[in-house]
Amino acid sequence: MNVEILYFEGCPNHAPALGMVRRVLDREKIQAEVRLIEVTNEKTAESVRFLGSPSVRVNGVDIEPGREEDSPFFGCRTYTAGGKTVGVPPEKWLVDALRRGLE
Repeated sequence: MNVEILYFEGCPNHAPALGMVRRVLDREKIQAEVRLIEVTNEKTAESVRFLGSPSVRVNGVDIEPGREEDSPFFGCRTYTAGGKTVGVPPEKWLVDALRRGLE
């Protein structure tokens, strides 16, 4: 299993996203390769289907439900969790994606 964190330099939320990924993997006792992928421009964003920084993928699939068909976006990404806008995806989404990856 692999987990990717896609980001652009200067994103204030990619380090917290990495921390969240490591914390969840440790807590759930799941072995996974964690890769940081820096997206440097719009052309690269299109080629890797970047949905904004930070984006977290498990086995190549974005962990946010319902985003499979979204167009690539080179910019900051926010998430809505519990009625609040946040800069890091909820841990539950990662746990759910990891469990799907283990099936």
